[in-house]
Amino acid sequence: MRILVLTKQVCDGADTVSPDDSARWVTWGPHAVFRMNRYDEYAVEEALRIRERVAGAEVHALSVGPDGVEAVIRRALGMGADHGIRVAIEGHGYTSPRERALLIAGAAEAKGYDLILAGVMAEDDMEGQVGGLVAQTLGYRCATSVIFEETDPGAGEVFVQREIEDGRREGFTLKLPAVLTVQSGINVPRYPVLSHMLRSKTAVLEKVEPRALAPAANRLSQTLVRDLPPHEKTPCASA
Repeated sequence: MRILVLTKQVCDGADTVSPDDSARWVTWGPHAVFRMNRYDEYAVEEALRIRERVAGAEVHALSVGPDGVEAVIRRALGMGADHGIRVAIEGHGYTSPRERALLIAGAAEAKGYDLILAGVMAEDDMEGQVGGLVAQTLGYRCATSVIFEETDPGAGEVFVQREIEDGRREGFTLKLPAVLTVQSGINVPRYPVLSHMLRSKTAVLEKVEPRALAPAANRLSQTLVRDLPPHEKTPCASA
C-alpha cells in the first residue's frame, strides 16, 4: 500500500507578516519562523499509524514550493515517512489552491497511490480546498474533516467518520484510491526521533519540475486581486 501525505510550510505567527507593496500577497519580516502546517502533522501521523497496521505499506511526504519547504519534508521524514518529494516552484508569491492541486496531482498520478492524506486546511490561507481539488483532478473519492479512519487494503476500502454540524459525525465507506483531509483530534502527532532526524538530514529528496507535469494550457489560472490587513476596530465609547 502506498500513502502520500501533503505537507505545507507556513509562517509561525502573524506578527511578522504584512501585505507587500503591491498588495497582491504578503511579505515576511526578518525574524519570521517557518514550520509545518499543524493540520498536516495529523495527516503525517495518521499515515504512519496506517503503515504500522498494514504490512509493506510505505509513506511519502510531498510539498510544493521553493528550496525552503524541504524543511517540512525532512520533518515528515524525521517523524518516520519513507520518502520525500518537492514540487519545485520558485519564490513565495501567491499560488492558488487549483494550481497547487494540479501540481500535486501531476506529481502523484504516475505513482499509483492508494491513499492521499492532507490536513483539513492550511493555517495561513485557511482555504481548505487543495485536498478536494486533488481528488477531483485524479478522479479519486474524497472525504473531508475526517476524525476517524480505518483502512482495509485487503478489501480495497477505507471507513471514515467526518465531523459535521453540532459536534455530530457521519460515517461511510470509500473505495480506494481515495483522498482524506484530516481534522485535529484524529490522533496525537509524534515527535521526530533522533535516528529518523539524522536520516532525514542526509536523505535525497525527489525533485519534480512543473514543466515535467501537465501542460500549462490545461491549468486553470487564478489571480489574487488584492490582499489587505483587517481594519482595526473602533473602541466603544464609555457609557
